[in-house]
Amino acid sequence: MSRTQARTHVSCEINGDAVDFLTEDGESLLNAVRDELGLTGAKEGCGTGDCGACSIIMDGNLQCSCLIFAPEANGTQITTCEGLATAGELHPLQQCFLEGAALQCGVCTPGFLVAAKVLLDANPNPTETEVRYALAGNLCRCTGYDKIVRSVLDAAVQIRTSAV
Repeated sequence: MSRTQARTHVSCEINGDAVDFLTEDGESLLNAVRDELGLTGAKEGCGTGDCGACSIIMDGNLQCSCLIFAPEANGTQITTCEGLATAGELHPLQQCFLEGAALQCGVCTPGFLVAAKVLLDANPNPTETEVRYALAGNLCRCTGYDKIVRSVLDAAVQIRTSAV
C-alpha cells in the first residue's frame, strides 16, 4: 500500500516574479527553490545553517534557506543570487567578484553575494571590518576571504559612484 503525502500550495515572489509551486510540508525552501523552480544558485553546503551557501534574501532579511520549510515562503518576497542581475547586466557585486577572482569552486559564492547585497543595501559605505562581520556567517574553503572582502568593498564604491 503506498501513501502519498499532501502537498502545500505556495505563492510568493522570487526575484521579482510571482511564482506558485507545490511542496511537501517538510521540504526545505532550499530544495523547493532548486528542484521545483530550477534556481540552482543557492547550494547546500552543510544543511545546518552554519556555512551560508544556501543564503537567500527573504523579506529583506538574510536567511539560510536550508533551515526554512518551503511552506513558510508563502506570501514572502525572496531574492536569490540569480535575482541580483537585472536586464542581462551583472550586479556590481557579481562583476567585482569576477574581476577580483573572489571565487573558485563556486559553492559559497551565491551566499556571499546575497549576504553582501543585504549589507550594501543597509550600509552603502562599509568599512573592511563591517564587511568581514557581515560575511561571518559564510564559509569558503577555497579562496580565503581577502579577495571576497576586497570585491565587496570595490562593489560598494561602484554602487555609490553610480548613484551620484
